[in-house]
Amino acid sequence: MLIRLALLITILLVAVSTVMYFFTRDLRYAGFAWQVLRFMMYVLLVSAALYLLERYGLVAWRVFV
Repeated sequence: MLIRLALLITILLVAVSTVMYFFTRDLRYAGFAWQVLRFMMYVLLVSAALYLLERYGLVAWRVFV
């Protein structure tokens, strides 16, 4: 649920920043949108790695059983 909320907030931030960039042509908005998008990609990669570790690593070794 937290990842969905973070994705929703990210999509809103990127959309608003992109619209503001098109209206003002100020590169700060485009840079902010790119920075938010890049940070969210890192968060998703870490979350996916942790999920795969939990799903296939720890369960396969029967750590939590």
